[in-house]
Amino acid sequence: MTTAPSEEGVEHSLLSWLNTVGWDTYGEDGDRGASALDAAYDRQSHEVVYWDLLAEQVIALNKDVTEENVEKFISSLKRDLDSENLIDGNRAFYQLLTKGKTFSVRRPDGVTKTVYVDLIDYENPENNTFHAVNQFSVSRETTIRPDVNLFVNGIPLVTMELKSRAQDNDWHDAVSDLLAYQEDVPRLFTPGLFNVAADTMELRYGAVGAPKEFYEPWNDAPEKFKDDNEMRQAVKALCNPGTLLDLLKNFVFYERRAGGDAKIVPRYMQYYAVNAILDRVAKGEDKTGLIWHTQGSGKSFTMLYAAENLLVRNMADNPQVFIIVDTDKLNSQMRDQLANLSLERWTEAKGIDHLEELIEEGQSELVLTTIQKFQDVEPDAQGNDEVIVMSDEAHRFMEADLGSRLDNALPDCYHFGFTGTPVREGETQKARNTFREFSPDDEDYRTGERYLHQYTVKEGIEDGLILPVYFTLRHEMEWKIDEAGLDEEFDQEFRGLTKDEKREFIREAVNTTTLAEIEPRVDKAVEEIDQHYTDHVSPNGWKGMVVTPSRRSAAMYGERLIDRRGEDEVEVLYTTTNDDPDLIQQFHTDPDERDSIIKSFKEDEDPKLLVVHNMLLTGFDAPILKTIYLDRNLKNHTLMQAIARTNRPAEGKGNGEIVDFQGVFENIDEALDYDDETKAYAARDKSELYDDLKDQLETVMGIFDGIPKNDTQEAAYEAVERVSTHPERRQFKQGFRRLQSLYEAVAPDKRLIQDGIEDDYKWLSRVHVAFKRTTSGDDDPEEDMQEKTREIISENVEIGEIKRDFPTYKLGEEYLEDVEGLDNPGVKASQIAHATREHLHPRENQNPRYKRLSERVTDIVERWQGDEIGDPEAVEALKAVEEEILDVEAEADEKGMEAAEFAIYTHLTEETTEAIDSEEQAEEVAEEIVSQFRDRVDRGYHGWKTNQQTIAEIERILLDVLVKQYDLGHLIQDDDDFVDAIRNYLIANNG
Repeated sequence: MTTAPSEEGVEHSLLSWLNTVGWDTYGEDGDRGASALDAAYDRQSHEVVYWDLLAEQVIALNKDVTEENVEKFISSLKRDLDSENLIDGNRAFYQLLTKGKTFSVRRPDGVTKTVYVDLIDYENPENNTFHAVNQFSVSRETTIRPDVNLFVNGIPLVTMELKSRAQDNDWHDAVSDLLAYQEDVPRLFTPGLFNVAADTMELRYGAVGAPKEFYEPWNDAPEKFKDDNEMRQAVKALCNPGTLLDLLKNFVFYERRAGGDAKIVPRYMQYYAVNAILDRVAKGEDKTGLIWHTQGSGKSFTMLYAAENLLVRNMADNPQVFIIVDTDKLNSQMRDQLANLSLERWTEAKGIDHLEELIEEGQSELVLTTIQKFQDVEPDAQGNDEVIVMSDEAHRFMEADLGSRLDNALPDCYHFGFTGTPVREGETQKARNTFREFSPDDEDYRTGERYLHQYTVKEGIEDGLILPVYFTLRHEMEWKIDEAGLDEEFDQEFRGLTKDEKREFIREAVNTTTLAEIEPRVDKAVEEIDQHYTDHVSPNGWKGMVVTPSRRSAAMYGERLIDRRGEDEVEVLYTTTNDDPDLIQQFHTDPDERDSIIKSFKEDEDPKLLVVHNMLLTGFDAPILKTIYLDRNLKNHTLMQAIARTNRPAEGKGNGEIVDFQGVFENIDEALDYDDETKAYAARDKSELYDDLKDQLETVMGIFDGIPKNDTQEAAYEAVERVSTHPERRQFKQGFRRLQSLYEAVAPDKRLIQDGIEDDYKWLSRVHVAFKRTTSGDDDPEEDMQEKTREIISENVEIGEIKRDFPTYKLGEEYLEDVEGLDNPGVKASQIAHATREHLHPRENQNPRYKRLSERVTDIVERWQGDEIGDPEAVEALKAVEEEILDVEAEADEKGMEAAEFAIYTHLTEETTEAIDSEEQAEEVAEEIVSQFRDRVDRGYHGWKTNQQTIAEIERILLDVLVKQYDLGHLIQDDDDFVDAIRNYLIANNG
């Protein structure tokens, strides 16, 4: 039998992959796998840990825990799941998972001692249990049921939500569900390591508590997990028990942040690079290695993960680890990072004497220092024979003999070089020296195996960690020169020089810097910058930076841009001295002022434009920076640094941009002397962006073949109907999202009008608003549109007409009447399905009828989308459901029952009909339960709904009412889910 691809299909595939790498899987047969494990270990639906299983494992792993005292230990551990804040609770439980939990035990001689109880055996993974189950349902305040959960010794470490693209959902939707689960039932995620969101084609993972933008791919694997199916490879490489335990034990940071602490787990390139370093140190065969991870991939965290692992694991007995940077700014950034992380053993070298003292003492810790502090350190000062050095921006250490000074101070050390740009610049001596310094013979640059580990620009763009950067040439200007007057003035000024001396002077003096300081040229460039920023950058809230070749040119740019845009919008940054002329002195800032300006620039406030000279091209991350106006002749790694300033992702930002006034990109082969892949991905001609826009527009317009592209109501109806079902629905949602981003990046551009692109885009924008209004119920879908798109809609689309065509209805009697005004059954079905789901979703736990009705809606929609029933049949079926929803509320009013009371009554009369004597008895029981709930449960504090005392008291109420008063104890004995259901009704309806 042929079946349509579905979430269940993704779920079963994933479970089968997990089974091949060492997980005991439940649910591959199509059943709800969690039910089998629930039965085996007697789990109650409100619990998130298989406590009986954990008890067995704790006894097996710890000699001091026995059958007699394990219950006491488990009771204590249950309290560790209680926390008002998810990350605080997760951090505390992480310590228990990795360090063990203290427990007082009584020895045979009667003496009490305190021991550490391990929850997981990391040294012998085979001693643990690994269970992967589907449909693990947790009912507390509300009920959640993630698709797959991974348990180690009964503890939930990974929660997975899966979607099917064939059902118009993708991993973005899965992340949204996971974030909602964390809000609804944070207790499930308190022990968690990370979450997984996946669909038919892609997988993303993110640390517990991470926002959506930090869900990332896992796109590499050791040879044994390599697979042509990228998603299967990701599941095996990331979720195999060995990697999972390694990540849990050795690769978790907690970072203090102003907006709330964050849990950090590594990206795949960080994880594999660190393990390559650890492997090299453990083997001890080679003592160097070069790591190239393109800027934006988290190179600093790679070094910190490596340092922490070297210090706490047994690769070396007593290692001293150095992280060396080459600027005070980078040193400050790394120091601040260390201060905000959960690392313990680190210090900063305050000066040359302090560094020498630290080297001589050789204490096992992380030492942060700049390379410059090595300049006067005594040779052979090394006091520890297990020193590991990690040098940031390693290729720069080959300059000014800095590398030699470090080698003299630490002659016997492991030395790993890190760089954010490719080292090889042709066959320069500097490149040869760098590879010779950091690469053993088998990684020599001559062989092509140049790096211990690498992560390229191409990989960064494909993974979405960095954005593509497009360049626009603006270097050619029309020069109108009075040659005769110029010759006359020049001869007058330098009349003492011979002709050859004049020629030599001109050749040396008139360079790109001189040209950049010529007033007419600066005037023209500023005019272009001001117009470009106004048209392309400012409308969407992005910012710009002008990079100049001299302080004088920076001051000239600054003056003119301030005249045009105001002093609040523009800041000029460079260093000054007391001897500088007034032109330069006017923009003097001290370090604190510069830090304040930079902080404001990174946020959504003034300044909007920075003019810089010799600043902010390294170590400056500001995702809000979209465009660099480049008037300085940069090459190779300095040019790569400038490119990297614009490629940081931000919501709504599709690419970075460089407007080139120097002609740097006129010959990209000379500007970037790297391999072809690096040159191809580092920066791209903006004409490619326009070509991408045309191709994407053609793709999206193709969805509407055969539909008139006019502004009539009929065309709008037909267009929305076409994209209201699969697969066109998904194609339009994803296709228009990319089209919108491309259009924002290109507009304004006269070709948009000349080629008819703007008209097509206007039409699609109108359809998109109608589609959003119909399918999502957003009050103002146009608010999701970006600024230029919003302007087009405002000028060219009558929103009022769209609102009349596609209204958003509230559920109620009037809805069933108003919906009849829609003529199109496909649109009508979408409207009813959406409104019904919106009404039912928050009420599913409030009454058993709502849950059954919600399941009916899902069944109807799936049958409709699978073409098992037509549009008219779907409309009628959904309308029948809506009428039943209204009947639930009407019946409760008619009986004079409050919501919780009616829910319990409904459950007794419809779910347990055989277990009660009459409807009257059901009514009495419901009334008594709710009455005692109001009297006995304290609801006057935050968190009462999830408090263990609340849960226990409700269970006692049910025993008192059902067993003692009404002799209905069989309800509890015969139905495992009965107590959970009644408790949910009481809590969901707030009593």
